[in-house]
Amino acid sequence: MDWNLRACGRRGHETYAPTEPELRERLHAETPIGAAWRCLRCGDFVVGEPKAEGPASDAPIVLRGRALRDTVILRLLAVERFAKGLLVLLAAYGVIRFRSHQDAVQRAFHEDLPLLQPISQKINYNLEDSSIVHTLRTVIEAQSKWLLWIALGLILYGVLQLIEGTGLWLLKRWGEYFAVVATSLFIPIEIYELTERVTWVRIGALLINIAAVVYILLSKRLFGLRGGKAAYEAERHESSLLEVEQAAA
Repeated sequence: MDWNLRACGRRGHETYAPTEPELRERLHAETPIGAAWRCLRCGDFVVGEPKAEGPASDAPIVLRGRALRDTVILRLLAVERFAKGLLVLLAAYGVIRFRSHQDAVQRAFHEDLPLLQPISQKINYNLEDSSIVHTLRTVIEAQSKWLLWIALGLILYGVLQLIEGTGLWLLKRWGEYFAVVATSLFIPIEIYELTERVTWVRIGALLINIAAVVYILLSKRLFGLRGGKAAYEAERHESSLLEVEQAAA
């Protein structure tokens, strides 16, 4: 699949008329049905007036090459944040529902647990010392106020994930800052969780978050790294000029 053509098919061609005479001549062509301009994204000539014009350095950044790669990576991170945020909010809803029916769940647990004893004895499984049963008992017998605080914490975390995902999906600079700060705050917690129990899921989540922070920091030049915002904007202008020159060539 030609992703450049696919993008043009969805969003339209990205034509631009540079003011530099040499580049303008190369990007322009006369046809029997009118003037045509070369698309900066897919390279095809499109009949009609250009979408914009001006110096080559001010040409729009089209999503191709490096820009397209950065966009794909950031939006994959955004999808991961959206999924995590929705799961956390779903968990918060479950805690709230459980809190409102805690007495009934406690009665059911204490009434049904003895019924499982004969089965556990036959398979030589100590039900009372089971970590699963211990965890369930701890949750079920938790105080109502603690369940409320847990639900509020989950809601806050879920909303933060959704905000982070929105900023990354829209490719906003504030979203990149938000993603770096929010993700960095939870890395120490993930490291602490590994000291308690090492699992592939926890290791994978930690590595993804560290890689995401490092990638966004360096590629977007946040917090003054690699020249900061000024260098990032200069790089964008250089990329614009490069795209025009490549299309003209």
